Amino acid sequence: MEGMDYTVGADREKERILIVDDDIEIVNLLEIYMNNSGYEVIKSYDGDTALQIIDKMHIDLAILDIMLHGKDGFQLCREIRKNHIFPIIMLTAKSEEADLVTGMSLGADDYITKPFRGMEVVARVKAQLRRYKKYDRAAESLQIPEESEIEIRGLRICGKTHKAYLYDREISLTPIEFSIIQYLFLHRGKVVSSEELFAAVWETPFINGNKTIMTHIGRLREKLGENTRSPRFIKTVWGVGYTVE
Repeated sequence: MEGMDYTVGADREKERILIVDDDIEIVNLLEIYMNNSGYEVIKSYDGDTALQIIDKMHIDLAILDIMLHGKDGFQLCREIRKNHIFPIIMLTAKSEEADLVTGMSLGADDYITKPFRGMEVVARVKAQLRRYKKYDRAAESLQIPEESEIEIRGLRICGKTHKAYLYDREISLTPIEFSIIQYLFLHRGKVVSSEELFAAVWETPFINGNKTIMTHIGRLREKLGENTRSPRFIKTVWGVGYTVE
């Protein structure tokens, strides 16, 4: 099938990374770095083919270019998030950084700007997969917070099941979104800086982190039905960070 490059009988002991970009050179470069880091790589050069691959195969993480022919990265991200919670990293040119708010609002977990350093991409991939494993129920016994269930003003988060409920109605959160609200809940009453929150959730150095944090906080507030001028749960302390009182 045109645009598709995958192996059905691949070794599933390796985590599987889907790379979607219509620039063959970039795809091949990323494949080299991912292979050298022990990952299995599945390649696609358009959004429609990528969705076919996801339907047929288990994917652990996807790297999506924003500017794809046909179905662009935003549309692809939206389609993936209808049924899947695996991490998504967006690739974007410097001139397109303003569009990243759109990508994050659709459920992307992180982004990398072109030109990029190969080892930076590897570090971001490793961090996202670590976070995803902690979210995965199969790995929940490896790390359960001492305070596994917390409720504040009708919002309840469960560390053991990685679920959140607002007035007993489940709120659909991505692994990153859950990790953010969980960290803030566990540190309620304290102002958590963007640097601290980024390091705790993404497990990587604070690189372009403030914009990423702001976007995810905005998406969380939207899901919680927050009044941005007077939020009930996540409050902004300007110039410092965020707090849950």
